[in-house]
Amino acid sequence: MATNESVGIFSSASLAVEYVDSLLPENPLQEPFKNAWNYMLNNYTKFQIATWGSLIVHEALYFLFCLPGFLFQFIPYMRKYKIQKDKPETLENQWKCFKVLLFNHFCIQLPLICGTYYFTEYFNIPYDWERMPRWCMLLARCFGCAVIEDTWHYFLHRLLHHKRIYKYIHKIHHEFQAPFGMEAEYAHPLETLILGTGFFIGIMLLCDHVILLWAWVTIRLIETVDVHSGYDIPLNPLNLIPFYAGSRHHDFHHMNFVGNYASTFTWWDRIFGTDSQFHAYYEKKKMGKKTE
Repeated sequence: MATNESVGIFSSASLAVEYVDSLLPENPLQEPFKNAWNYMLNNYTKFQIATWGSLIVHEALYFLFCLPGFLFQFIPYMRKYKIQKDKPETLENQWKCFKVLLFNHFCIQLPLICGTYYFTEYFNIPYDWERMPRWCMLLARCFGCAVIEDTWHYFLHRLLHHKRIYKYIHKIHHEFQAPFGMEAEYAHPLETLILGTGFFIGIMLLCDHVILLWAWVTIRLIETVDVHSGYDIPLNPLNLIPFYAGSRHHDFHHMNFVGNYASTFTWWDRIFGTDSQFHAYYEKKKMGKKTE
């Protein structure tokens, strides 16, 4: 009975999405994207697409998303949005971070990316345009990946803060008390493997087309660069997402080395009370402003 009700709910939701989709204007980018996708399939092997394509997508998007935050440090107007105003970025720290990133990306992450092709072959994950999921289903699966990754990240991240192991692994990521976007993947190689596992769990459970891998990596990079940016931008559209943690939430974690362990959403910290110091800190700041 419950199963039939669940199927009915999902069917109704699917019909609602299809109806809304029918009301939307035709996407002018769909045809160029289709042509580009088919060109890629006709000129490159699946191994090249899954391996080198994934690497290019990751590297290009990561540093592209880091660019705005990097430029903010040279724009006086943006300083008022910096969360830790007393700790400005330095080119020395950013250069140090960049060198570690290159090592992690090409010596740790690239070997993992090489396994993407074999994963898609083993589970018969399609590449063709005809079987590419619709945008609504793609977003739904990306949301599922985000929930899974956030859950994994909360508990494993919290474990990495245990006093017996913190100094051996996670301490490297906390080297910069005031985070900046490029520092998002600045970490010990073991941490890259441990926390990075959460990214792949969702893919293994939910992937029905290779495009999901690239869509999910895009969303995950936007999120992790944003929360490490060090800037709280009022018109940031990500802040419209319910339960989204955001830069102020994660910046507090870097500033105090405790609490706010989740990567994307706030519910695990709220459930286990690991955001209490965060809320107390900003409540105190609000009270201070009122008495001025």
